[in-house]
Amino acid sequence: MNRISTSMPNDNTQFYMRRQETDRRTLMNQISSQQRILDPRDAPMSAAHATRYDSVATRLNRYSRNIEYAQDNARVTEGHMRSAVDIMQRIRELAIQGAHGTFSRDDTRQMAVEVDELLEELVEIANARNGTGAAIFGGARTRSTAFQVLRGNVEGTDGMRITEVLYNGDITTNRAEIGDNAFIDLNIPGNDVFWAENQTISSNVDVTDFVATQDSVMHIDGVEIRINEGDSVFAVMDRINGSGAAVRARLDPVNDGLVLETTTPHQLWLQDSEGSVLEDLGIIAPGGDRPPGNIATGASAFGGSLFDMVINLRDDLLEGRQIDVGGRSLAGIDGGLNNMLGRLARLGAQDSRLSVTHDRITGFYDNIRNQLSREVDIDMAQAITDLRMMEYSHQAALGAAGRLLPQTLLDFLR
Repeated sequence: MNRISTSMPNDNTQFYMRRQETDRRTLMNQISSQQRILDPRDAPMSAAHATRYDSVATRLNRYSRNIEYAQDNARVTEGHMRSAVDIMQRIRELAIQGAHGTFSRDDTRQMAVEVDELLEELVEIANARNGTGAAIFGGARTRSTAFQVLRGNVEGTDGMRITEVLYNGDITTNRAEIGDNAFIDLNIPGNDVFWAENQTISSNVDVTDFVATQDSVMHIDGVEIRINEGDSVFAVMDRINGSGAAVRARLDPVNDGLVLETTTPHQLWLQDSEGSVLEDLGIIAPGGDRPPGNIATGASAFGGSLFDMVINLRDDLLEGRQIDVGGRSLAGIDGGLNNMLGRLARLGAQDSRLSVTHDRITGFYDNIRNQLSREVDIDMAQAITDLRMMEYSHQAALGAAGRLLPQTLLDFLR
């Protein structure tokens, strides 16, 4: 039951007009923001769904940008590797020509001059930098030169020539997330790309009586391998062979020393993180030097880089050693070329995967944005229609209130 009073019509009119103004102001804010949810309490379920959709869309957008960056980075790397392959193809042609036995000593020396110039360019490619100035083949050591060049006098030439090329980077592989718990490599270490042969490191220490004195951790090619106290050399070899690293461990049947041999052409990267197992086995030297310059003095290392093969070919051509040119030099060139082509094929496969992944993420992103739009976006045509109706209603209410509200004392003061 409502109590009838003189002020009741005016109070009711004021109340409903204020509420109408609030609704109109809310609708105008929705139109200006183009969203129907201005506060989570406006539509709790839609707000919850919108939060999830927005989170997924943000994550997908980040994945898409990572993919684009990875593709750009891979294409820069691929361009340099293709240039290196072209150089190696030409060096191989010179090796085949020099092995014929139909050329004179002067002819092979001229071939050696061209090989030496191509070697210089190959080193330039190996030390190439991307648009940000980072070394492409240096691993995580992007601000330093990937390969250190040593020069000296070479018999049969004038001036200082390249005599050795040492890897100055590391084996860190930068990765980018391209999906939920899906990652892809952004770079290839230079001692993988520019390597020609499987590397073998043989210890000269008799390890048949070796027993680990403490729990230890070692890293081979970045793979962590844990050794327990009391493990024998056979247990150590078993852990290495079962670690997943591209290396095989065995005992030398001659001196009973440990032998580590890579299963793919690359340079071994050996570290004792905790303890001194590799040091005790005679593989790495004491002192904590960084790989790859920490091989023990008494250990024997075999298997060279692509630069070693080209340097050997140049020297063989200078000396006229045609048998060696057609034998070890050509074999080394073929090994390095095959390794680089394999790495190049892997880059191409990664690019194909990235393209497929990008298309999938783009389609998923569009669907998520559509779902988000349905939850939060306002129907502009309907909102404008409702606003016009509110304006008409407001004007009508004002007109009716002016006619229906009772007169006051002021109306009689004339």
